[in-house]
Amino acid sequence: MSSTEYGAPGAHAAHEDPVVAAATNDAERRAAQQSIGDIVGDLMQDVSALMRDEIALAKAEGIEQAKRAGKGAGMLGGAGYAGHLVVLFLSLTLMFVLGDLLDHLGWGALIVAIIWAVVALVLFLQGRKALKQVEPMPETVDSVKHIPDALHTKEENR
Repeated sequence: MSSTEYGAPGAHAAHEDPVVAAATNDAERRAAQQSIGDIVGDLMQDVSALMRDEIALAKAEGIEQAKRAGKGAGMLGGAGYAGHLVVLFLSLTLMFVLGDLLDHLGWGALIVAIIWAVVALVLFLQGRKALKQVEPMPETVDSVKHIPDALHTKEENR
């Protein structure tokens, strides 16, 4: 046998696969020489690597978004606290003004307390009314009620 039959470098073997011989680049030659199992194995490795990369990207994005959300929530919490202080000091100002007008600070404090009691009562009544209007998942409850009927195989229950 000559050296070309054994696949010497630079020489084409006499019995070379025509698909391999027709390949024009390294990727086509590699694909023509690999078995289906090798190709599927490579594909699974690539898909697995892609999934790991996508999961890592999702985690990184999630962490970044959570940091932004946390920062925003903290700022909203601070704004709520600052708003509370504004209401508190405006209430104290009103208490002192009414106390000066009525010549007794106690009367001013009582009037401000009554105003806040009325606000609290109105908010409570409105909140309770809104909660009474809430129906716990009406469509889900309705569909669950029909499950027993669907389980019966008798024609009259369908």
